[in-house]
Amino acid sequence: MSRHYASLPPLWWERLRRWWLVYHLGEPEFAFMFDPPPSNEWVALDCETTGLNPRTDEIVSIGAVRIVGERILTSERLELLVRPEKGVSADSVRIHRLRERDLAGGIPRDEAVRRLMHFIGSRPLVGYYLEFDVAMLGRAIWPLLGMGLPQRKIEVSALYYDYKFRQLPPYQQQANAEIDLRFSTLMRDLQLPEREAHDALNDAVMVAMAFIKLRRLRGEV
Repeated sequence: MSRHYASLPPLWWERLRRWWLVYHLGEPEFAFMFDPPPSNEWVALDCETTGLNPRTDEIVSIGAVRIVGERILTSERLELLVRPEKGVSADSVRIHRLRERDLAGGIPRDEAVRRLMHFIGSRPLVGYYLEFDVAMLGRAIWPLLGMGLPQRKIEVSALYYDYKFRQLPPYQQQANAEIDLRFSTLMRDLQLPEREAHDALNDAVMVAMAFIKLRRLRGEV
């Protein structure tokens, strides 16, 4: 079994952990994030940022979409422009095509993460190099929760790696097996349509498509 779907802890431990986390929660209004997640539901998430340093760079857009079973609920999506506190560099604009004037009408970061948390609820998160997005969001979320996002996190590139690793002949199955994890490679290999990249909602939808396809290929549906 993949390390990403290891046995879950006992129910009593989950209840104790939830009680402890809610007790120490920064703002009680977000206690719903620790409820048992809806069955067979996830949220695919992506953020566009001014750079790749979680300590100094800023979020400029957030895209999220709900997944139920094998359906992507594009009618239930979140698409937010976030007004950065600092300006955006020319390099940043070249990547995500969001200029300062485009972001001037965006919402403050704290409001954006509040809306995101209400959208996610207690659903597990799905992403491509999700650790980076979670780290970027964590700077705004920590003061509200006293912790980062508490949901289970599922990394699509890791699911893809496990899937491709299983297909290797035994003599190639070693810990450092080289597998191309670039997102465009992943999408082409899974025969999935690619949307315009570096758009938060487009990227979230593509992540959702890859997640559903990989679950099917791995026999998890």
